[in-house]
Amino acid sequence: MAGARAGAGRLLAADFAISLMWVVSNELIKIFSLDYAATQLEADILKCSLSVANMFAFAYMSKATHGGAYNPLAVLAPAISADFSNFLFTVGARIPAQVVGSVYGVRLIMSTFPWIEHKPHLKVDIATGALTEGLLALAIVTITLGLAREDFFMKTWISSLAKLTLHVLGADLTGGCMNPAPVMGWAFANEQHITKEHLIVYWLAPVEATLIAVWLSRILFGTKKDKPSAVKETYPQQKSEKYVKMEASPQ
Repeated sequence: MAGARAGAGRLLAADFAISLMWVVSNELIKIFSLDYAATQLEADILKCSLSVANMFAFAYMSKATHGGAYNPLAVLAPAISADFSNFLFTVGARIPAQVVGSVYGVRLIMSTFPWIEHKPHLKVDIATGALTEGLLALAIVTITLGLAREDFFMKTWISSLAKLTLHVLGADLTGGCMNPAPVMGWAFANEQHITKEHLIVYWLAPVEATLIAVWLSRILFGTKKDKPSAVKETYPQQKSEKYVKMEASPQ
């Protein structure tokens, strides 16, 4: 019990720290790309390259911390298929830790670079914004779940390119966030974290899309729950065969 609590505490600390560093690193990439690129094209290429490298770095952090994450959707998707206690731990502890980490990351950026203004990117009406963020979240969660059986490099490479592509597609509408935690951090800094557009577009729509993505992945890719059930079915047969041999052996 004590070991489980210690492991849960380390996971929450990892979620907090990784979420904070994710917000800071993304802003530093934007600043570096704009300051050291001569043209807008060079800035975009540099930003994309650094973003892919950044996602690889955070993927290694997640692996090193045994599951630490910066995106609530990334931990919500597997929690939906897990037991109820794991689901409660994810919703009641891990996601809040990610949000708090993002809030402190935004505060650190604003205190270090006070000229930065980062407001919600919603440039369309709420219905269009919710549909956009929902579709983007549906796509990235489905892709991520489909890559679960791939090796680390291939999974990270494909998911990184997919995130960049989807971000570009939604940038002019909602910002292409696909991550409620950093949006919550910036909205909290601007005192817009309880507005209707923020809650519907950047929380409700992605969460509902995640639920749909989990359901689709069960149909398209199958679930890992099928394997334990197969083991449970074959184990009694092996056990019965063992006893049959023991009964058949001479005394």
